[in-house]
Amino acid sequence: MARSPPDLTHLSGCIIVPYQNSPSPAPKAWNYALPSALLLMAPFDILASLAMDIYLPVVPAMPGILGTTPAVVQLTLSLYMIMLGLGQIVFGPISDRIGRRPVLIGGALLFAASSLLLAGTSSASIFVALRLLQAAGASAALVATFATVRDVYAERPESAVIYSLFSSMLAFVPALGPIAGALIANHLGWRFIFVTLGVLALAASLNAVPRWHETRPAGTSAQRPAFGPILRSFAFWTYTLGFSAAMGAFFVFFSTAPRVLIGRAGFSEIGFSVTFATAALVMIATTRFAKRFVARWGIAGSLARGMAMLLAGAVLLAGGQLLFEPSFWTFVAPMWVISVGIVLTGSVTANGALQAFGDVAGTAVALYFCVQSLIVGIIGTLMVVLLGGDTAWPLAGYCTIMALVTLGMLALLQSRQST
Repeated sequence: MARSPPDLTHLSGCIIVPYQNSPSPAPKAWNYALPSALLLMAPFDILASLAMDIYLPVVPAMPGILGTTPAVVQLTLSLYMIMLGLGQIVFGPISDRIGRRPVLIGGALLFAASSLLLAGTSSASIFVALRLLQAAGASAALVATFATVRDVYAERPESAVIYSLFSSMLAFVPALGPIAGALIANHLGWRFIFVTLGVLALAASLNAVPRWHETRPAGTSAQRPAFGPILRSFAFWTYTLGFSAAMGAFFVFFSTAPRVLIGRAGFSEIGFSVTFATAALVMIATTRFAKRFVARWGIAGSLARGMAMLLAGAVLLAGGQLLFEPSFWTFVAPMWVISVGIVLTGSVTANGALQAFGDVAGTAVALYFCVQSLIVGIIGTLMVVLLGGDTAWPLAGYCTIMALVTLGMLALLQSRQST
């Protein structure tokens, strides 16, 4: 019998939900109290996101440090995002085949090793390759972490607490990560940003080695994922594009913000980090009201209003770019409007995309995040490279194009459903 799709509205865009088989044998229970389990699992979830945000304050300086172009440095952000999503398809089935523990430990050690090597290189090509390996390690650790959560807590009320706490922690990473990165870079140099990531990953791994026992249910077999029916679903593509529009807006924002605010508006690294954090804080504040808005407007209505906020922010960005010099009010304040749209959109797109796939929810979720990461990484990067990464045009252009496409598909979807 088909199951109802899981309620994923509490998940932020940064949280990765693993590939999963359905149905599966009864999971092996852990004997850890919930606080102890959270201390064991949370570091791997946080580090995957922190590796993106803690690095932002030094992005404008990296072309000079590495002797390369801003476009190559942009790859260090884009490839990380793409690999984080592709890992859903790669590492999920691997964890079903060989177990959660080896995937987690292997991924964490790869993340730690690549982070420490990043701190020691001055070659642009090696730096890009190591960022790709760092993302692969982060993706493997994330998949194994959330697969373990499913194994252990799938039928227990603690699962909602774990996902909610993970979401709350990840919401604060974009606010605090750049500030931490700026402080480290100012006092110790940019290399210690990656040393910090490597040391934290090693500490988490050393904590996990004796305590993270295997939770893969006995008798689980890695079935071949059924991608075809999902990829043929118009609803899946409509809501996945909406999610891509929302997450891509934030990706383009943090890809361009260092060059706009530090490079052109003259912000210090600390000033940039505090300013950048305000967009994350707007998202956190909006999250408190998201359920109320969704209950009033429904899934389609909330997506439409989220896209409208992206368009409104794009108009403000374009006006500021045409009429004024780069500043807090012309670049960051419009992002506050977009941030509201990101939350409204992210609150409903998972349920909208996955509603028809309760019987293959794990595969559908894996595709949902993978497709989103590819769209964001490819289209977002093209916008930054082609429209000028030190201007507001990439963010304005991405929001405009993706929002209009999503609204057009939503209108067509509703027309199909009404006939």
